[in-house]
Amino acid sequence: MIDGVHITPVKFVCDLGIYIDADLFMRMHVKKTVSCCFAAFRQLRQIRRYVPTSTFQKLVVALVHSQLDYGNGVLVGIPAHLMRRLQSVLNAAARLIFNLKRSDHITDALVSLHWLRVPERIQYKIAVLSYKVLRDTVPRYLGPLTRVADIPGRRALSSASASTDRLEVPYFKLSTIGGRAFVVAASQIWNSLPDTVVSASTLRSFQHQLKTFLFQRSFIFIY
Repeated sequence: MIDGVHITPVKFVCDLGIYIDADLFMRMHVKKTVSCCFAAFRQLRQIRRYVPTSTFQKLVVALVHSQLDYGNGVLVGIPAHLMRRLQSVLNAAARLIFNLKRSDHITDALVSLHWLRVPERIQYKIAVLSYKVLRDTVPRYLGPLTRVADIPGRRALSSASASTDRLEVPYFKLSTIGGRAFVVAASQIWNSLPDTVVSASTLRSFQHQLKTFLFQRSFIFIY
């Protein structure tokens, strides 16, 4: 009871198209996303033979990737089995474009399309947001992200002097919740990037270098 009103708890809520579970594991959001994407596949499959591959690829990106990537920044740190379900959408999209069977190997298709895997797509989103936060081009509620070199008493430390762009990772208790907070995940992802990427002078340059780095790291056995 709150102020005389009986409040009934629910298992999940939807806000701006993002489904948030009570335990924050994002199961419902993943389920809804996968369902919507495969519904789009069923429609696209009906016109596949009538559309050139280049045009069909654009349709897949517009109808499926937009759904898959929407709000994916909140999916950082979700359980591996949920990440695999999202990756199955990307794999199905590549198979549909190249008319591949389920038994066909998918890696070459993803490389040919130059698509990042789902975990790297999420890291890309968080890293781009971090870049914007550090340059004050997004709302301040996403921050603050603190550079190690800006912390009083730590400017002389070797960790600070090695790179002026490393970020302080805030203390957290639970990796399943606290470790997924934006300021924590953003700092960890940012610190995993090489100096040549984080020191990019423009957003466009940063995005280009970031995708190249994540793509090569994702398919490291090819490079």
